[in-house]
Amino acid sequence: MAPRANWKGYLRLSLVSCPIALYPASSLSEKVSFNRINRKTGNRLKQQNVDSETGEVVPRDDMVRGYEVAKGQYMIVEDEEIEAVQIESTRTIDIDQFVPKDEIDERYIDSPYYIAPDGPVGQEAFAVIRDTIAKLNMVALGRVVLARREHVIALEPKGRGLVGTTLRYPYEVRDEKPDFRDIPELKLPQEMLDLAAHIVHTKSGHFDPSQFEDRYENALIDLLKKKQAGEKIEAPRETAPPRVVNLMEALRASVDAEEKKAPAPSTRARQPAKKKATR
Repeated sequence: MAPRANWKGYLRLSLVSCPIALYPASSLSEKVSFNRINRKTGNRLKQQNVDSETGEVVPRDDMVRGYEVAKGQYMIVEDEEIEAVQIESTRTIDIDQFVPKDEIDERYIDSPYYIAPDGPVGQEAFAVIRDTIAKLNMVALGRVVLARREHVIALEPKGRGLVGTTLRYPYEVRDEKPDFRDIPELKLPQEMLDLAAHIVHTKSGHFDPSQFEDRYENALIDLLKKKQAGEKIEAPRETAPPRVVNLMEALRASVDAEEKKAPAPSTRARQPAKKKATR
């Protein structure tokens, strides 16, 4: 089944526009998921919203948004008031700027979407915009409103369509200086750097996500299979890596170890297993 569009609207470059649809480019549906159940009855649990002072369950009609203005004091904001916050356009992605892709700090990258024409009308205009972005070898920046929030979105060609990646705002990205301030500046010996570079060279390759293996997900699937088969579940022993006493000797030993290794076999990730258990 084809995925449903998350958003439909228009893509516009100056006076050229076309109808488009945004589709999620990532999915979590294949991951193993669990439900909370009652151990005694085996029944699934339902979450309830409880008043923190009275302990009483609150009906859905009495649930509203509240903004904390002081400790324990909240200002109620109604849905209608939220909806009154109007963005200039909630149904149009206006391309405002073109920038080199390598200038986008990876910390700002958020969520990817596929963008395609919405129907036959406007496909030529879509192709013009797509091919223009490709020809410039740059990324187009626009704005899109998703779930009432406005996001900056970076657009770049992908096959016959576009990939749009929402970007974080500066206030959402933490400054690295507080976390790095205690790291000293060190003058490292050239031999040490050369040995490390040699190790990197022996491990170098090309980016191929098909080789990624979600080992935790696979371990969960194995656990579920063993549980269904009635096997005993035992936790593996966890061993910490040996402490490095002499860094230079550890680098030399690593070089020797890497050179003795045979070419690594394919570690292609397993296809997600069906998670529905038969009772």
